[in-house]
Amino acid sequence: MKGFKKELIFITLGIMTPLLLHTLKVNAGSFGAEIFCTMRDGGNDHESSWDAAYSYIKKQKGGIFKVSPKQAAAQITESVIRERESFSYCVEYLDQLHPNRQLIRDLEKEEKRKEKEARDRANKRKKLEKELEETNDEITDITLDRYSY
Repeated sequence: MKGFKKELIFITLGIMTPLLLHTLKVNAGSFGAEIFCTMRDGGNDHESSWDAAYSYIKKQKGGIFKVSPKQAAAQITESVIRERESFSYCVEYLDQLHPNRQLIRDLEKEEKRKEKEARDRANKRKKLEKELEETNDEITDITLDRYSY
């Protein structure tokens, strides 16, 4: 009977803990959205509103793992969409939470292309230096006599 009670307590804790953590996460995202939207509606710029909301969400999350900016932005977006009636004035600000992904991909492609070109130039330079050394070795083996015609 005593073992059954312990098992029942552990099972209850096992079920309740994830639900409680999920509720805290949703509430942090919801209040983070409220912070962001209220500050934006009050005339604050994106950066200060985002910093305030993100720091609140990070603080409320706690635990070992930190909330990434992408996760926090997704939580705010989710809260605004879920509670559309409450945050109807905030929909126009959501695009600034998610920067232009196509632009980011294009910049990453450009950076990779430049890195590849730099590697190719370095490889070409090494190849030319090696050929030059081989040519110099061949020339030094031949003795040149300036008076031989």
